[in-house]
Amino acid sequence: MNPNNNSCSDSSIIGKIKRIKLRKVWPHEAHNFTTWMQDNLDIINDLLEINITNAEREKSVGSFNVDLVAEDENGNPVIIENQLEKSNHDHLGKVITYLTAIQAKTAIWIVSDPRPEHANAVMWLNESTSASFYLLKIEAIQIGESDPAPLLTLIAGPSEVTREAGIQKKEIAERNILRKKFWSSLLEKAKEKTKLHALISPSWDNWVGTSSSLGGLGCYNYTVLRHGATIELYLDGGNGSAERNEAAFSYLEEHKDTIENDFQNPLEWQLLEGKRACRIRYDIPGTGYRDDEAKWPELHDKMIDAMIRLENACRPHIKSFLNRK
Repeated sequence: MNPNNNSCSDSSIIGKIKRIKLRKVWPHEAHNFTTWMQDNLDIINDLLEINITNAEREKSVGSFNVDLVAEDENGNPVIIENQLEKSNHDHLGKVITYLTAIQAKTAIWIVSDPRPEHANAVMWLNESTSASFYLLKIEAIQIGESDPAPLLTLIAGPSEVTREAGIQKKEIAERNILRKKFWSSLLEKAKEKTKLHALISPSWDNWVGTSSSLGGLGCYNYTVLRHGATIELYLDGGNGSAERNEAAFSYLEEHKDTIENDFQNPLEWQLLEGKRACRIRYDIPGTGYRDDEAKWPELHDKMIDAMIRLENACRPHIKSFLNRK
């Protein structure tokens, strides 16, 4: 017997899948497909590895009717919306409306042709809400002269990755809003005491800065952290001028004692080796933007006072460096 002679390799006994028109199998979406789906929830359960039961057809939601309303294993409502055509905005809106109207935990949208923008919308919904949204593609297939069979494919659905991404995006959005509020208050108060950052607008970032009075040598930056803040003179003249930045840093460092005496506190002198820029920084520990907002005014006062003292202490030496021949 030839070991290479395997009858299973005979292509003549392997059938080919062919797709047939859905309307040939289910002529009417509501009367045929939805009724069939009501009696065959196992095809969804097997694909999604969930357990939904007790489907009811055409359940009223206001002036609309949900194709199917079922229950998950915890008794929570599950809506199933069928569409034997290309996905559209109208049905996406219905899915969201039905879900919120009956406070369902799961929405399943079955279509014959899922558009990419709707797949993206479902992924976004899974990131942004606590409900689970599934977009499924339905096809009818046949092998040879066999009876038609349904083929469901998961296009988009919830996952640990999408949930985590949604949590991270929400945290980023909240953080950005909070920081912008922090900077709005600080910059408004700073205008009353110094013109240094008077033309700066609040941002989403964790820092704001200005190159005022530095002759293109760098920036005076405020930085706020979750539980602390810093002010700094960031020496970075741009255009690849690492040598000029280091020269300015060395010049100021030669006057370190005078600068720190005028500033009234020790400073951190950071050459930042391997980078183009250099930094002279002062840390303000304790309160940050994530702490009680009632503590922000005190932090703002400390940051503004430190920035004014830093600019005053460095100004004559920067001017002297810029005026060198």
